[in-house]
Amino acid sequence: MTKVSDHITQAIAAEKTAFSFEILPPLKGQNIDTIFANIDPLMEFAPPFINVTYHREEYIYKEHPDGLLEKKVVRKRPGTVGICAAIQNKYDVDAVPHVLCGGFTKEDTENFLIDMDFLGIENVMALRGDAVKSEIYYKPNKDGNVYAQDLVAQIMDLNQGIYLDDDLQNSSATNFCVGVAGYPEKHLEAPSVESDIHFLKKKVEAGACYVVTQMFFDNQKYFEFVDKARAAGITKPIIPGIKPIATRKQLNMIPQRFNVDLPDELVREVIKCDTTQEIRQVGIEWAIAQSKELMAAGVPVIHYYSMGKSDNIQKIASAIF
Repeated sequence: MTKVSDHITQAIAAEKTAFSFEILPPLKGQNIDTIFANIDPLMEFAPPFINVTYHREEYIYKEHPDGLLEKKVVRKRPGTVGICAAIQNKYDVDAVPHVLCGGFTKEDTENFLIDMDFLGIENVMALRGDAVKSEIYYKPNKDGNVYAQDLVAQIMDLNQGIYLDDDLQNSSATNFCVGVAGYPEKHLEAPSVESDIHFLKKKVEAGACYVVTQMFFDNQKYFEFVDKARAAGITKPIIPGIKPIATRKQLNMIPQRFNVDLPDELVREVIKCDTTQEIRQVGIEWAIAQSKELMAAGVPVIHYYSMGKSDNIQKIASAIF
């Protein structure tokens, strides 16, 4: 398989923007055919890689007949590694699993990475992860990586054959290419864009090969972010992440959950709509316009957040690629 960094280099050399996208694992109880059904319509656009998100544990409280509450850990979207292996096997396309700090000890992370190495998965997206729904703020595991830069450093150690067990003899080195996240409008917990750039540089210095941005709806935010990153000495490729608006609810949810501004013009167009289908069309047209401007600016890859449904991404890609 091929490193994402090599795919980016090839796209730059060909002066042709590549298409990639991100999918969610299906909810527990569903089979992988639901994933394939969403990937199949997008394969005509020759994605060099496909990202697969990882969803950490959630806590629920089960009430017993005596009134006592039992705290239970559940995983509602398992299967990230298995899905990546299935994608590479079925489509011969590189799959990029998300790896999180939250919910993992360093030992868990090492074992997770070993499994991926054995499966021939050589690309990973290293993320801190969000707080679980029952907590206001993110809390790292006691024996886990605290920040994404720590996770990147652990992966780089494995790439040098350095494992947590110092007594291992003749240990094999892995060969992971690591992507990290960037936030054009800053992470919701960051005090400023400048502080975010500072910590992005730390992730790159730890060994990250490229950056994929959080969704944005105003391309100027992306261009300004890239300029600031370059001014700070970050030279790695910065791939723009695009998500088409699909429902009216997202007008409130996206700014609140992701700290992303929605342009007034986009909001006005969505408010005018009478049906969800009309809203989806507005989102498609807005994303097409964004994509055309980004392609004209020479970005090597545009990465689309599908959120489990591909019909709107397919329409966008049909107009662009």
